[in-house]
Amino acid sequence: MCGIVGIAGAHEPQWLTAMNAAGRHRGPDDQGEYRDEEAQVALAMHRLSILDLVGGRQPMSNEDGTLWIVHNGEIYNSPDLRSELESRGHRFATKNSDTEVLLHLYEEKQEEMLADLNGMFAFVIYDRPRGVLFGARDRIGIKPLYYARRPSQFAFASELKSFLGLPWISRDINLESLFHYMSLRFIPDTGSIFQGIHRVPPGHWFRYDLRTRDLEIRSYWRPNFRRQEERSRAEWCALVRQGLRDAVRRWILSDVPVGVSLSGGLDSSAIVGLLGELGVSPIRTYTLGFTGAGEEEWNELPLARKVAERWGTEHHELILEPDDLLQDLLRMVWHLDEPYGGGLPSWYVFQFMRGHVKIGLTGTGGDELFGDYGRFARFEAHAANGAAGITPWWAPAWQPVAALVRCIPDSWIAPQQKREWAHLPELRRDPFRWCYFNRYFYFPDETKRASLFSANTAAIPDTSRVLQECYRASETAVPRDAINSVGFATQLPEEFLLMTDRFSMAHALEARVPFLDHQFVELVHQIPAHVRTRPGDLKYLLKAAVGDLLPPELLRAGKRGFVIPTAQWLRGKLRPLADRLLSVERLRAQGIFQPDFHTRYVVPHLKGCVDYHAEIWTALMFQLWHLLFIEERLTDVPAFSWQDLC
Repeated sequence: MCGIVGIAGAHEPQWLTAMNAAGRHRGPDDQGEYRDEEAQVALAMHRLSILDLVGGRQPMSNEDGTLWIVHNGEIYNSPDLRSELESRGHRFATKNSDTEVLLHLYEEKQEEMLADLNGMFAFVIYDRPRGVLFGARDRIGIKPLYYARRPSQFAFASELKSFLGLPWISRDINLESLFHYMSLRFIPDTGSIFQGIHRVPPGHWFRYDLRTRDLEIRSYWRPNFRRQEERSRAEWCALVRQGLRDAVRRWILSDVPVGVSLSGGLDSSAIVGLLGELGVSPIRTYTLGFTGAGEEEWNELPLARKVAERWGTEHHELILEPDDLLQDLLRMVWHLDEPYGGGLPSWYVFQFMRGHVKIGLTGTGGDELFGDYGRFARFEAHAANGAAGITPWWAPAWQPVAALVRCIPDSWIAPQQKREWAHLPELRRDPFRWCYFNRYFYFPDETKRASLFSANTAAIPDTSRVLQECYRASETAVPRDAINSVGFATQLPEEFLLMTDRFSMAHALEARVPFLDHQFVELVHQIPAHVRTRPGDLKYLLKAAVGDLLPPELLRAGKRGFVIPTAQWLRGKLRPLADRLLSVERLRAQGIFQPDFHTRYVVPHLKGCVDYHAEIWTALMFQLWHLLFIEERLTDVPAFSWQDLC
């Protein structure tokens, strides 16, 4: 695992060094640079050594030095690919480096190489004969890759903070990204929080021509629900069991010790059971537990212990008070790179694991594959409306509006007319679905425009529209599949996997997610939606597939999860911080949000009149990000704490 950076175009030598230094936490074992001064290309990286500890140094070149690569991630089928390449005459300088496999595969296939890869990766190859930089991000978006460009220069990096030392990069906020963040608590799509810095989307490659300065970005993979097969439940159970077993076997490829983040839930417990079935020894498991009021409702320590006992693992537990999650709050904000309002406990799990191992397997992805948290239910209710008599509870109130919308003629919709009229075709086709996307946001679109932002947001598309476009792009009429596709395009890569990558790499730990092995993902997407999951028991098929590996108590337990006590924090420990960072005077000077946010949201919450903790926490986490990255203009981990800000 690594942090990778690079520049093309005229630049000062120290720029690359500064970019690379910003990612040193991602790879403390080694670092390296490559410069082609004539072509004005420079690559660098910090390395966390996982495979070929001695011989896998980067940047790495092929035999004649015509190709150079920097690579973040792991290619889990690299042993098989190496054997195939050797049989075709390729000669390797390293013992078992997966990075060198990428070089030789590119020699043969260029862009087509990506179809052969199984793993999590973000890499960039400097192809000197062709005069291009070729880069790619893995299918699911497990590993990050950002880029920035202007007419004469191009730069890429694993993290946003690596760009901040470049003199031609501003710290101007991308208002569209912030607009979406306030609804979702993460930033969707290809933008970032900074203007001019973009993401390479999951399952895409880019090619930057060093001569013409043209940039081409193309998709090479996306979720596909069109190849579904009708099989019996027993057949699918056997296929799921074997498919996940194969994924776990592939994803433990390593020259260093591997552990498992064992939450006590079904997904991580299944990984432990499959490791045991594979004969892996020792199995190292790590569980985070909490003490305090209400612990018994969500604490999964007892279930995790039963799994550990079942397989005789080397089990380790870390017990925290809920308030302990605030200890490193500013460090978390710094390492996350972008505003983020989601969960925090993984920080301490990865910190704990890094004291013992370099690799941590997690169950991330199991929820998205099997049921996607049941978010499809209301969509299915609308789809069945009329045919089966199932009506969403909010439908009666929407019916008059829907009827009016359907009567509006297409001729009314023209470029010069108001922005909101552009939504009418979608509303006419499916007003319930459109309404749903906006209903459960932390800040609905209409609230953001009317009473949240001071800045002009008229040109920004609704967040609900962004998600609706993802829904339509799924090219399926089955709501369970379409909603799954939306999650794979947005929340999974840009919230859950972003957090997993940043929090693990902050502690130089490689987090691996075998549920998101693309071959397993494609297998699960072949299962018809009604077989893959059930509304009342979302993971019934997964339970049937791996149930014999797990304690019976775990199979009977409902889904649990630690809920961050933000409502209590904001009325207690964090109250001075919220009062300061969300004050009327500060917001007026900042000019982003309307100054009465404090009066409208913070004061009623503090008085206990209403619960606005979700809205306040979303805004507060942005303000902490703004303070570190914009006001303090930090280039390293903050040396002060959130208490100092109070």
